[in-house]
Amino acid sequence: MIDLAALAGLRAVATHGSVIAAAEATGFTPSAVSQQVKRLERQVGVPLLERVGRGVMLTSHGRHLVEVGEQVLADLERLEADLQQRAGVVTGSIRLVAFSTAMRGLVAPVVRRLRDTYPDLRLTLDEREPWDAVDLVAAGQCEVGIVHRWGGVSFAVPDHVATTRVADDLADLIVPRDHPLADRTTVTPHDLADVDWIATPEGTICRQWLHRMYDGTGRPPRIAHVSMEFESHLALVAAGLGVALVPRLGRAPLGPDVVAIGLTDPVPTRLVDALHRRTMADSPAVQVVLDALRGRVG
Repeated sequence: MIDLAALAGLRAVATHGSVIAAAEATGFTPSAVSQQVKRLERQVGVPLLERVGRGVMLTSHGRHLVEVGEQVLADLERLEADLQQRAGVVTGSIRLVAFSTAMRGLVAPVVRRLRDTYPDLRLTLDEREPWDAVDLVAAGQCEVGIVHRWGGVSFAVPDHVATTRVADDLADLIVPRDHPLADRTTVTPHDLADVDWIATPEGTICRQWLHRMYDGTGRPPRIAHVSMEFESHLALVAAGLGVALVPRLGRAPLGPDVVAIGLTDPVPTRLVDALHRRTMADSPAVQVVLDALRGRVG
């Protein structure tokens, strides 16, 4: 009989391209993933991985097993969800991955209530970037992923993954208290033509939105400093090094040295979605997690 956990490990290698990357994605050690694949090879009697240079790739047998096994794993996942729904029980393990501000402002406040309300539900949290969350949910390596996208910036989600809106997160312009704009209640991108920005790195979703926000001004934003974390943005603004666009979700209280100003035309809004595989749509565990994230529990 094929070991389903080992099959999931092989699928992770196929999805992420290496044993090390599969281990990072699944939370196992590389040694554990290698042992899973070796156990699977002993069970089926054919080689599933072959060494190529310093890495590995799936053999034709390995690719065939993953392709056919995908449906088997999906059917079993659907069956488990159906049985739990019929029994009316909330149990099992949910691995939830979320980006940093969602972990602070959305996930942390509800997890304790979920654990208290559903003692048989085991929740594991993992902080990941949105594109990682999509990959992990799509590949069956986590049950719920929380992602964000800014209005007008597209975000690709595979057809077998369902999306549920859980929050709309507004962002404010953060400026030093002595900045010329500090006494304004709202500004538009046209008011920001000559400011120095503290921004997230090139290629991030937030950086894409910042550039999109300037579309009607005829010039790009002037990026002075780059930092990945919004907490660092606040510190850099407080030091007088520029302005920043910082979402409200998970944002720490602003100190005395900075001011938050509303933005219009457009209003910067992050759409926060929870993802799960459609095969788990009937899972009571997934449903209570989604309800909690939408503020319907506790």
